Amino acid sequence: MPTKSFHRSDRVSAQLRRELGKLVHEFVREHGLPSVSVSDVEVTRDLAHAKVFVTALMQEKSAEAVKDLKELSPQIRYQLGKAMKLRHVPELHFHYDDSVDRGERIENLLRDLPPPPAGEDEDEENK
Repeated sequence: MPTKSFHRSDRVSAQLRRELGKLVHEFVREHGLPSVSVSDVEVTRDLAHAKVFVTALMQEKSAEAVKDLKELSPQIRYQLGKAMKLRHVPELHFHYDDSVDRGERIENLLRDLPPPPAGEDEDEENK
């Protein structure tokens, strides 16, 4: 019998990411929060807890946005329970996802590198 290539928690995580993306967008507009979007959701195997990673449009307001989302977590969880068919809706734990900021920083560092001297490229190609 073939084994499953993915677990139920993976499917629930993907569905949570879609639904939370919509809900967080609504809560941002309704409550005047700094603009954030859901980048990823990690769910424990028992589906009791979910780490929700968000990215902020303005990095300087990210801490405020995560703090506000943590305060609104019970309301978001309630709306999530109405939107999804789960027996138990996981506890939501919001975290700031700085991977976009790190990627942007690396891109800027690479862009600022001086170009290599013309002779070095030809020597490496001939080897």
